[in-house]
Amino acid sequence: MAIQQIQTKSGLYIHYQDEGKKSAPAIILIMGLGAQMTVWPDGFYDALVNNNFRVIRFDNRDVGLSSQLNERDAPSLFSIWLNKHFSLGKSAPYSLEDMAEDVICLMQELKISRAHLVGASMGGMIAQIIAAKYKKKVLSLTSIMSTPNVISFSATTLKTIVKLAPWSLKPATRDAAINYNVKLNQTIGSPLFQPQESVLKAQAAEQIDRAHNPSGIKRQLCAITATGKRTHLIKKIKAPTLVIHGAADPLFPISEGINTAKLIQKSKLKIVPELGHDFPPKLMEKIAHWISKHVRYAEKIRIQKKIKKLTK
Repeated sequence: MAIQQIQTKSGLYIHYQDEGKKSAPAIILIMGLGAQMTVWPDGFYDALVNNNFRVIRFDNRDVGLSSQLNERDAPSLFSIWLNKHFSLGKSAPYSLEDMAEDVICLMQELKISRAHLVGASMGGMIAQIIAAKYKKKVLSLTSIMSTPNVISFSATTLKTIVKLAPWSLKPATRDAAINYNVKLNQTIGSPLFQPQESVLKAQAAEQIDRAHNPSGIKRQLCAITATGKRTHLIKKIKAPTLVIHGAADPLFPISEGINTAKLIQKSKLKIVPELGHDFPPKLMEKIAHWISKHVRYAEKIRIQKKIKKLTK
């Protein structure tokens, strides 16, 4: 397992895994809010590598084994909202644009000039920003269970937040953190593919023992709130785009996936009826196949453009 870390120009350390032939098309996986790179299922990761791709997954700043910015204050989301709309309150410690810059720094360090981006949830937001702002660096985009807006406070989302609220109060101890993680996955997971509680506990313990930083999640939430709506940016995306969304997603309703696809010209939309806001192993083979097919399609377009340019 080729696990390493790099230091960005801003001084942060990014912990990453890089597998596959260095000459193969590069796929960069960008994970969501508070989730470590190991949340990408190993079977899914290995399937992409076995399909002859170079695949990189990494811990975002403030999560996992990457730099923890605990010296930075995490103001309330209301303060961030006030500052965003009225220049009042406190500013966020960083934005999603800063997190997007981390990905660009990772690419530069790995000498990857152009890559295929796959982002899930908040990672989808980051990938969308990169595809819009760094067009020449993005060969294709896959946006999974994400949204073009700030966190969507639909009736479904509010119901989910209310359900989790009693469990989110100061999970300071290891056991409390494990129990919260289990409750989270039971609440947002795919209803038809719920693992047994013992399995969820074992997975949660593994994640928490690897790294646990609740304040980092707060700062990432601040980054989402401070960044705000991205519809104006998303309309600028030109890379071949695949949008994957679950019809059973309790956090981001299916309308968020549909809206994302509508905003991106010529994008393809795949609705997964059974998918919630997680990565059930029984669905990941299908999703890995879709992404592999999409990346090969984008590679074909890239080669055709290159040939056309050379023959002019």
